[in-house]
Amino acid sequence: MLEITDIIGIVAFAISGFIIGVKNGLDLLGIIISAFLTALGGGIIRDVIADREIYAFTDILPGILVLLVVLIGIYFKFHRFDFEKNRLFLLSDSIGLVSFAISGAIVGEMKGFNIFGVATLALITAVGGGMFRDMLINHIPFILKEKFYGSIAILVALLVYFLPNDFFYILTIFIVGVFLRIIAHIRNWQLPKI
Repeated sequence: MLEITDIIGIVAFAISGFIIGVKNGLDLLGIIISAFLTALGGGIIRDVIADREIYAFTDILPGILVLLVVLIGIYFKFHRFDFEKNRLFLLSDSIGLVSFAISGAIVGEMKGFNIFGVATLALITAVGGGMFRDMLINHIPFILKEKFYGSIAILVALLVYFLPNDFFYILTIFIVGVFLRIIAHIRNWQLPKI
């Protein structure tokens, strides 16, 4: 289950990193770095915190997936049809957020973390790469300005923590998480301010 959620998250976040890189006028290397940071940054932090071999550094698949996404994005011009309404970005970012929240929560459970550790690891995994990318391009990190973003990652982590870790439940959590993220964005949901 962990490898599947990682692969889905890597591909989805590579797409969103590619789109952000193009929209910010980065050159080809900048776009590749944006895609790599977005897709792999959260998982690297997760693996360091959990004292695991770093998946992105020990397995060739994550890097190949990101490069393939960039090449396919250039060929099919993902950025051109996404500029108007950001639908591809919203979908890919939502899928990446939920996939990495699930993978972070699974790793936290495997390491015997308590509920707070599982939720924190899921949040860091889900938003870490995007934070690196946003800081690199001198933007306020997405988690700090996008309403109900980090809350989705924490909610997903809690569901993973309390429900059995089998395919049916993980798939259900994934679908519910992506749906909630998209609805929260469309309806402009936000937490109360103090």
